Amino acid sequence: MCIPYRIYSYLAAAMTTYEEILQQYWGYAKFRPLQQEIIESVCQGNDTLGLMPTGGGKSITFQVAALSKPGLCIVITPLIALMKDQVDNLRRRQIKATAVYSGMTNTEIDIAFNNCILGDYKFLYISPERLKTQRFIQVVTQMSVNLIAVDESHCISQWGYDFRPSYLEIANIREILPKVPILALTATATPDVVDDIQEKLHFKTKNVFSKSFERKNLTYSVFEKNDKVGALLQICRNTAGTGIVYVATRKETKEIAYVLQQNGFVADFYHGGLDAATRAKKQELWMRTPNEIMVSTNAFGMGIDKPDVRFVVHLNIPESLEAYFQEAGRAGRDEKDAQAYLFYNQGDIQKLKDNFEKKYPSFQTVSETYDSLGNYCQVGIGDGEGTVHDFDLVDFCKKFNLGIVETMNALKLLEEENFILLSDPEDTHSKIKLNYDRNELYKFQIEHKEIDPFIKFLLRNCTGVFMDFVPINENHLAQVAKCTVEVIKNYLIYLHKIEVLTYIPAKQNPIITFLSNRIEKKSVRLNEQFILQRKERQRKRLEAVIQYVTNTSKCRCTQLLEYFGEKTSVRCGKCDVCVTRNEVNISSLQFDYIVEDLKKCIGSTPASLDEIYQKTTIKDQQQILNVIKFLLDKQKIRYVEGGRLIWNKI
Repeated sequence: MCIPYRIYSYLAAAMTTYEEILQQYWGYAKFRPLQQEIIESVCQGNDTLGLMPTGGGKSITFQVAALSKPGLCIVITPLIALMKDQVDNLRRRQIKATAVYSGMTNTEIDIAFNNCILGDYKFLYISPERLKTQRFIQVVTQMSVNLIAVDESHCISQWGYDFRPSYLEIANIREILPKVPILALTATATPDVVDDIQEKLHFKTKNVFSKSFERKNLTYSVFEKNDKVGALLQICRNTAGTGIVYVATRKETKEIAYVLQQNGFVADFYHGGLDAATRAKKQELWMRTPNEIMVSTNAFGMGIDKPDVRFVVHLNIPESLEAYFQEAGRAGRDEKDAQAYLFYNQGDIQKLKDNFEKKYPSFQTVSETYDSLGNYCQVGIGDGEGTVHDFDLVDFCKKFNLGIVETMNALKLLEEENFILLSDPEDTHSKIKLNYDRNELYKFQIEHKEIDPFIKFLLRNCTGVFMDFVPINENHLAQVAKCTVEVIKNYLIYLHKIEVLTYIPAKQNPIITFLSNRIEKKSVRLNEQFILQRKERQRKRLEAVIQYVTNTSKCRCTQLLEYFGEKTSVRCGKCDVCVTRNEVNISSLQFDYIVEDLKKCIGSTPASLDEIYQKTTIKDQQQILNVIKFLLDKQKIRYVEGGRLIWNKI
């Protein structure tokens, strides 16, 4: 097809603009596969779904697209840590960006929105539950919006592994901003979820750009081990470089990190129960230490973009293949060879099944937890919508004599049913903002000479405090000023008290947000049918991950790719299954051919070796024997009475 010169010139100019933006702000000469195609699609006004594996550069797509056009990009994401990380990264590149999420004060929110209306800001990161607030609905029409980016878009699908009801609010924005295209992004989506995302976001036309989930540089291996720690130590000795070790409990993070340290490795531990400042410090140190191993629960990793992770080890079975794929995918982002190991034993499988049942407490337990939560937060019947409360799970359970595991799962169901929002501390730092303009502050400094040196110190070390809330670290400021942390905090508290600045100390506990007014316990209604459907879908995900770890006859990479809808994958040749198969000394193609022939020979009834030789089309009997031995070792076939062979499962 011949493209008119005028259109060709426009496309060529746009392409150059995208590359210039990439070079100017990120220093890259060219895009990764699929990035530019996605950018061009949304810039032409098309609703677009981008499927890109972890580490594939999803954020670049909406950031470059938004920077290439006048106006503001609204980025919707549930991950507050990721919001902060991306806003900080954009600001370091001299790109104006801000974020609004649960737990912020009204003053902070107003400043952020005003900057988006009047301050030439390019990015507004916002949590999905904020979309339905009256304040946002009022101000969004005053913003010049050029793109809506939906990160972690699988959260909108009830078929997905991480469904969040607040994501359903996104479709309402389309009625307010009907001409603004949507770019939905996710790293993990099955074919059903891909269709559901586009339907829920009201795509005008289905439009999917899908990068293969295959990671050629990443080798997946699964081993049944009773001595998991011994196996981990062997991997650490044999693999140079940075690593991540995922464990199931907070207690294990500390125990395993200690074992690694005792064996001479640089290791640390991380989990959601640590205070915000400690988590930030551990993460920062790990990011810049070449050979450190981080032992963590699944709280570690979101927003982490360390390219040189050489191995990821799971010492327990993850709850889903989606979760495993994301966590394992944090290895080898520099596209050099990396390893993903998963260790399990039969006890782990039973524990996984038991924990699954605990995840769905009785509906009576859920309603009683909701009622106790209202009392704990001192929210009266008919009040509370939008209010935010510090929340200590252990203290809550102790006061109301509740079990921790059961209560946590009840809270998650209340969140899924849109009663509350439970989130980790929203900040890793305290924040300050000056309430005076420069002239007013100058007059104040002249009149209060005793505090003038401290104000000058703040202005030197905290840029941007006149326009917006700026994150600070009191410990760092104390080191620079060569004084105690208490001195810094006392000055800030005093200036806050006399309203020269606003000082918001970092929160140390998770927070609960009531998404609607509190109702009486007897009036709590749960969508029982929906919850049971969710439970059944989660059961299927559980069965899929158990099948993955126990299937020792199909390539690990092939299993993962097929789960995500890629049916034409070729064996990797490197995983534990492929390495074992290679010992049979038969090509992959011939091996598959023999297996298919054996299925026909044995069929649904047992067959002896002589009967197989008579029926088979394979001439080389030694090859047949090698494959049969392999299948026997992997318990895919077995002997029955009379020395006949039968399939355990076809």
